[in-house]
Amino acid sequence: MKTSVTGYPHIGANRELKFANEKYFRKEIDIYELLETAKELAVQNYEIQRDKGIDIIPSNDLTLYDAMLDTIFLVGAVPERYRKLGLSKAETYYAMAMGHQNGSIDLKPLSMKKWFNTNYHYVVPEIEDGTRLMLSGAKPFYLFELGKDMGIITKPVLIGPYTFLKLARYTGSGKPSDYADDMIEIYSRVLERFSLLGAEWVEFDEPCLVQDLSWEDVKLFTRMYSEILRNKCNVKVLCQTYFGDVRDCYIEMCSMDFDGIGIDFIDGAFSHKFIRNGFPKEKVLFAGVVSGRNVWRNNYRDTLEWYRKMSRCGSEIVFTTSCSMQLVPYSLKYEHKLSDEHKKYLAFAEEKLGELADLKKLAESDEPHSLPEFRANYQLFETVRSGADTEIQNNVRALADVDFVRTPAHAEREKIHKTAFGLPVLPTTTIGSFPQTAEIRAIRLARRRGEISAAEYEKLIKKKTASCIEAQEKLGLDVLVGGEFERSDMVEFFAQSLDGFLFTENGWVQCYGTRCVKPPIIWGDVSRSKPVTVDWTVYAQSLTKKLVKGIVTGPVTMLNWSYPREDLPLRDCAYQIALALRDEVLDLEANGIKVIQIDEAAFRERLPIRRADRKHGYLEWAIGAFRLVHSGVKPETQIHTHMCYSEFGDIIDEINELDTDVINFEAACSDLTILDALSEHEFKAQVGPGVYDTHSPRVPSEDEITQLLYRILEKIPVDKLWVNPDCGLKPRTESEAYAGLESIISAVKKMREAVK
Repeated sequence: MKTSVTGYPHIGANRELKFANEKYFRKEIDIYELLETAKELAVQNYEIQRDKGIDIIPSNDLTLYDAMLDTIFLVGAVPERYRKLGLSKAETYYAMAMGHQNGSIDLKPLSMKKWFNTNYHYVVPEIEDGTRLMLSGAKPFYLFELGKDMGIITKPVLIGPYTFLKLARYTGSGKPSDYADDMIEIYSRVLERFSLLGAEWVEFDEPCLVQDLSWEDVKLFTRMYSEILRNKCNVKVLCQTYFGDVRDCYIEMCSMDFDGIGIDFIDGAFSHKFIRNGFPKEKVLFAGVVSGRNVWRNNYRDTLEWYRKMSRCGSEIVFTTSCSMQLVPYSLKYEHKLSDEHKKYLAFAEEKLGELADLKKLAESDEPHSLPEFRANYQLFETVRSGADTEIQNNVRALADVDFVRTPAHAEREKIHKTAFGLPVLPTTTIGSFPQTAEIRAIRLARRRGEISAAEYEKLIKKKTASCIEAQEKLGLDVLVGGEFERSDMVEFFAQSLDGFLFTENGWVQCYGTRCVKPPIIWGDVSRSKPVTVDWTVYAQSLTKKLVKGIVTGPVTMLNWSYPREDLPLRDCAYQIALALRDEVLDLEANGIKVIQIDEAAFRERLPIRRADRKHGYLEWAIGAFRLVHSGVKPETQIHTHMCYSEFGDIIDEINELDTDVINFEAACSDLTILDALSEHEFKAQVGPGVYDTHSPRVPSEDEITQLLYRILEKIPVDKLWVNPDCGLKPRTESEAYAGLESIISAVKKMREAVK
C-alpha cells in the first residue's frame, strides 16, 4: 500500500507567494527574489509531505500565478500580440495574466474561467491560426530536480494534452485535433526528459475526461496518448482525473498503456461501479478517497469498507486525494480561535496527509478496527454534532410552491419600474464594491484588534461611504452603491452575521492569481438573528436622491463559496440560507430600499458537469433558493443579480427562471461571448453585460467601451440594456477604478446621443 497526493496548496501558509507577487508588481523586488520565494515554498511542501510519510510526492503543482498559464508557456502557445511586446519571459507571463499598458501599447489579459465546478479561475489558453506548438519551458524539470537534490523522487504533475486543447479558445478556424501532432511531440519529449532525469512517475491531469465526450473527443484522446505512451521510456505514466467519473472513456483508458489511472471516488458518482465491474490488474489504481475540496474528516470505516471491496480486483491501490488540495487551507495548526470541539471534525491539507498515512496503516493491518486511529475516528462519527435547530429544519419542510413565486409577472414589473424610477436609456451602475484601500484594511484591522471602538469604526466607515456616494454622483452614475467598505469578503461578511457558520483565522485558498479568500465552514443549521446590511444601506441612501442598491450575497453563492456540511443535503442547506437572506431582503425593502441586488457570482458552481446529471437536482433547488429570497417583495421593488467568470450559454433558460428584473453578467473578459446566448433565447430580464474587466489593472478607454456597446446593441435591445463593470471594484486601486468608470460614463453619454 502506498499513498500519494494529487497536488498541494502553493500560495504559502501565510500567503507568502501572494505578497511576493504583489511586491514584484510594485517593483519592490525583482524576478529573482520572487522566484526564490517560490523555491522556498516548493521545498517546504516537499518536506512536509515527506515528513508525513507520503510515498509519492507531487512536483510542478506550484505555480507563480496559474497552472494553465504555466502550460501555455510550456507548449509555446503565447499569442503573437504578447510576443511582439518584446518583454522578458516573466513580463510576458504577467502581461498575459493581467494585461499590459505602457504608452501606446494597451493589451487586455487573456480571459479567465472557472476551473470546472470550483471557485478557482484559470487563464484560458488562446490558440491562433498558424500557431506551432513546441516544448518551450523548463519549470517542471527544474522543480523535479529541486526535489531530487533533497533526496526526493517526486511525481511531476502537468495538465494533460487533451484537457489543454479542450479548454483552449481558438481565435481562427482551428480546432483541438489540428494541434494533436504538436502535443504528441511535446509530451513525448517531456517523458523522455523525465526519464533521463530519473523520474519514476509522471502525472498527466485530464479532468476534461469527466465531461460529456463525443466520439470525436474519445478519438482525439486515444490518438494522442497511443503515440505519447509509446515514448514513455522508463517512466510510469499516471492519467489523473477528478471532479467526476469517466463513464464515456473508461474502457478506452483501461485498454491503453497507462501504468496508473487516477479516479475520483468523492465526486465521481459512478466510479465505484466501474471499478467493481473490472479494472486491469496490471495497472495501479490511484484512488481519490480523501476529499481534496472539503474540510471534513474522512470516515475511516467507510473508506476501509470501500477498500475491502475494491481490493478484490487484484490491482495495486494507492490512496490519494480526490483532486489537488489547492482548494483547501494549509493546516489547522494556524487556527487558534477554533475550539477543539470544532477542530476534531476538520482536516485541512496537512491533516489530510495524516489521514492518508492513517488509512495506509489501517489498510495494511489484519485487525484495523483494534487500532487507536480507527477507534478515535469511529467514535467521532458516532457522536452527534452540535448545531441542530429544529425550528429551522421545520421551516424548510413547511415550504410550499407559493413561497417560490413572485407576482406580478416580469413584464408588468418592468413597466412599473420604468415609470417609478425614470432612469435614462442605458442606465449605469456598478456591481457593488469599491476599492478596498490600505486605509480601509487598516481601519478593519484596528477594530478587530480593539484599537478603536465600535463608534469610531462606524464613524470612519460612514465617512468613506459618504465620499463614495459623492464620487459616484460626480461621475454621473444612475444607480449608486454604498461601496461595501464595511465588508471584507462578500460571503464571509454575511456569514459572520448568520448563525451556523465557523470562521478561520488563516484558512486562505487561492481564487485566482494573487486573489485569496477564506471560505467559511457551514457547521450547523443556518438562520439570521439580526439585520446584516440594513443600517449601512439606509445610511448610504440618506446621502443622495438617486437610487442606492441594497446588496445581498445570494444563497447559492453563500453555499458554494463555503465548505458545506456533509451531513445535510445541499438543497436543505441552500433553503436554510435562503430563508435567512429573505428576512434581510424584506427588511431592506421595509426601510425604503427600492433596488436590491442578490449576488449569485457562483450560481454555476456545483452544476453537474454532465448534462444528463442536470435534469433534476442542482438547478432545481438552486433556482428555488434564489426565488425564495425575493418572492415576497413588492412589485415596486427591482431585483438585480450578478454572475461572473463562467460559461452561462448552456443554462440561459434556467437563469431565466430566476425571475430577476436585471442581471449583470461578466462579459468584457470573455469577449462578450454571452451575447449570442442571450439573443437566441427569449430572455426576460434586463441585462448588463460587463464592459470593464475589474480583475485587471488595465483601464479601458472611452473608445474601447463605445465599441463594446455597439457590439452589445447588435444583440440586446437598447431598452433592455444596463451598463456596468464585469465585477466589483474591490481589487482595483482608486485611481484605476475611477478612471475605468469615467470611461464608462463618457462612452454612455456618447451612446445616448447615438440612440436618440
